[in-house]
Amino acid sequence: MNHPLDRANINNAWCPGCGNFGILKLIEEVLTELELDAKNIVIVAGIGQASKTPYYIDTNMFSGLHGRALPVATAIKVSNPTLTVIAEGGDGDMYGEGGNHFMHTVRRNPDIVHIVHNNMVYGLTKGQASPTSQKGFETPVQVKGVSSEPFNPISVALALRAGFVARVNIGNYEHAKIVLKEAFLHKGYALVDIFQPCVVFNKVNTYRWFKDNTYELEETYKTNNLISAMEKALEDAPVPIGVFYQALSPTFEDHKRGENKKPLFEMKHDLKKLQSFFDSY
Repeated sequence: MNHPLDRANINNAWCPGCGNFGILKLIEEVLTELELDAKNIVIVAGIGQASKTPYYIDTNMFSGLHGRALPVATAIKVSNPTLTVIAEGGDGDMYGEGGNHFMHTVRRNPDIVHIVHNNMVYGLTKGQASPTSQKGFETPVQVKGVSSEPFNPISVALALRAGFVARVNIGNYEHAKIVLKEAFLHKGYALVDIFQPCVVFNKVNTYRWFKDNTYELEETYKTNNLISAMEKALEDAPVPIGVFYQALSPTFEDHKRGENKKPLFEMKHDLKKLQSFFDSY
């Protein structure tokens, strides 16, 4: 990958102390250390503070609608399987507005890395509860506290048999880097849910809270047992971090493209056959 952007003259939109800064650094370092070429990387994002991340990385990007990064990322990958494709956004963007796409992307198993900034709050729109907010969390909208059960992306991904399911804490940086590298090396859909604080709108789930309420999965833990992974995913206080589950299966591109991995723009088309097809309607 090329060197990170010179940000001296860039007006960054994040608040000082935001966990997004650590995730930005993490993504850049992992892409660089894996020696991936920037021109062959595409980061797809939706709407939100987290979705601003690709604006600050020197590579290709697509900025789309709220919650719609995953279908775009899937389409880009199947159109050009040679690319490294990342879908990136926040917990509200990916699990709220994009919840339906999240489930069906897991089912399709495209070879993409899905990075979710999970701060348990909507930061861009000033502090409403997100799908992952904990019960009792008080906001200007949920004045009596959140009453809904928090969305558990790890257990949902496992129930749908995602090929790579992981969670990390950006405050545990070196561990997060190891896990994210594994996600990029996995062939197939890879979810990395990243705990990160919103220092302005979430005064509960802070850097200290994530440190005190998470633990690394044991070295003896086996990532090939779906039942054990689900049991770990349902643990609460403390919450395990690391790779919960990993298994290989044919990807979306394998099914749709077979052995032909040539980018669509390089393929020749028979215009007469195409016109005949249109005329048949």
